[in-house]
Amino acid sequence: MLTPAGRGQPLLYLDFDGVLMHERVLYDAQRGPYLDAPERYSLFQHAQLLADLLAPHPKVLLVLSTTWALRYGLRGAMQRLPESLQARVVGATYELARPDDFFANMPRGEQVALDVERRLPSTWLALDDDMVGWPKWTEARVLFTDPYEGISPCQIQATLRARLEQLSAGR
Repeated sequence: MLTPAGRGQPLLYLDFDGVLMHERVLYDAQRGPYLDAPERYSLFQHAQLLADLLAPHPKVLLVLSTTWALRYGLRGAMQRLPESLQARVVGATYELARPDDFFANMPRGEQVALDVERRLPSTWLALDDDMVGWPKWTEARVLFTDPYEGISPCQIQATLRARLEQLSAGR
């Protein structure tokens, strides 16, 4: 078996909905993805903010833990991100799924936990708005975001800055 990308590296597991934008993303065959939210929200409105927060931490790599990777494939999902974030993506949780995992039906916390066990990063952090289904041992490694405002609230940004410092330091 091949060694998964990101092994031994600091990883940030990244959900999209509720992290980089409002959580209410719908899909239409004609329109594609769109938000069912007030007009002040837009798709990927906080993606550049994440890129800016990650800029001082060049060693931190990204693993996509979003259903966008299942729906659009790894390439299709990462192409929606700014180039600086695309350059950090080393994979998606879905790529390491095994047929007996029933992966798509698991809570995202369990998906990330399985990926961590398989990818074996040096340290890791997950950004997600869904608090359901995270194994107890992962809770200290998850930063929960606001489902509507994502990473944009000042308190979440401050916590994320501190957690990224820890990741960069290997903690």
